[in-house]
Amino acid sequence: MKGFLTETLETVLMALVIFLLLQASVQNFRVEGASMRPTLEEGEYLLVNKITYLKFPLGEATRVIKGLPVDPDLVVYPFHEPERGTIVIFRFPGDPRRFFVKRIIAVPGDLVEIRNGKVYINSKLRDEPYLDRSDRSDMDPVTVPQDSYFVLGDNRRHSNDSRDWSFTFVPRTHLIGQAWITYGPFRQLDRLYPSRGVS
Repeated sequence: MKGFLTETLETVLMALVIFLLLQASVQNFRVEGASMRPTLEEGEYLLVNKITYLKFPLGEATRVIKGLPVDPDLVVYPFHEPERGTIVIFRFPGDPRRFFVKRIIAVPGDLVEIRNGKVYINSKLRDEPYLDRSDRSDMDPVTVPQDSYFVLGDNRRHSNDSRDWSFTFVPRTHLIGQAWITYGPFRQLDRLYPSRGVS
């Protein structure tokens, strides 16, 4: 009997640990609006990998150890930094209670410009095979600051994105994670597993 109770307790604890790890690393969202068509359709569900962009301020952590030759501004990404072309979920800088889904177009240090709907990164035309159709928007050249990202929706004619915001860029601290898997739409999931909507 004692062995059975011990095994049951271990199983419950293991299940709890796995549940907490999943909660910390994966989250689901539902796409709202048409800003990411044709890549993502309204009502589609996304599983978002939240640990992809983990970063550790190694410089700050080692600052207390005197004599250690480490750059105080050194930041380590155990997996990888956000990259151009990746679809991400983030808190909208204009209202952090809202969540947006967009594609990263330019990363820190990039010079981004839009001419007649065509995107240029560091003066080179960006190939965007995921676009169904472009628009004719223009934007003067801007340089993406440190720890920030320039994002656009795939449906350029109907997307509220970096072209429209007075603050232009999404700070690194607002990123939730990388879009990982799409599924659905299954309406019953709203009742079983409430998910946040992303525009």
